[in-house]
Amino acid sequence: AEIERVARTAFAAARAREGKVTSVDKANVLETSRLWRDVVTKLHANEYSDVRLEHALVDSMAMQLIRQPRAYDVILTENMFGDILSDEASVLGGSIGLAPSASLGAEGPGLFEPVHGSAPDLAGRDKCNPIGAILSAALLLRYGLRLTEEANAVEAAVERVINSGARTADLGGTIGCQAMAERIADDLLRAVSHSHHVQMHWG
Repeated sequence: AEIERVARTAFAAARAREGKVTSVDKANVLETSRLWRDVVTKLHANEYSDVRLEHALVDSMAMQLIRQPRAYDVILTENMFGDILSDEASVLGGSIGLAPSASLGAEGPGLFEPVHGSAPDLAGRDKCNPIGAILSAALLLRYGLRLTEEANAVEAAVERVINSGARTADLGGTIGCQAMAERIADDLLRAVSHSHHVQMHWG
């Protein structure tokens, strides 16, 4: 039942994205992984055949994730493999400070936090990268509150600010945590007020 639950979440996420799930296991060695693969395969055939499904072994996946990260959309795996692969994936963008996370249960909105945790050694020094926390809020909007447009707006603001050259220390820049957060907030407010202006103008 638990394998089905997490697989449903993955297939539903893929339907809203690029329509592809990569299920990661160790079915060549572990009996639990053979059960995993059987359950995922049957659920896919019965309810989610419109989504592309591929299977990968975790050791091969660890290599391919570095070699060709753009080849993947939604990665579905069990807790231990997921813990390892998510930390590996978090540095592909250049810093673990960029990575958000969402823990989604069957009930309630879920738990949303940066992958790196609270970083107490950096507290009060204005050195943290706030992007992981801001993108976690975007995940809350998307998956916890079903506010897709708002989530898209937050993610787009982060992307624009990064593309403008703004960098915190972990990315080789000099901007502090507060200044980076303010730049993203200002960009988001500008974009929102502009879109309202356009809607009013054409409405």
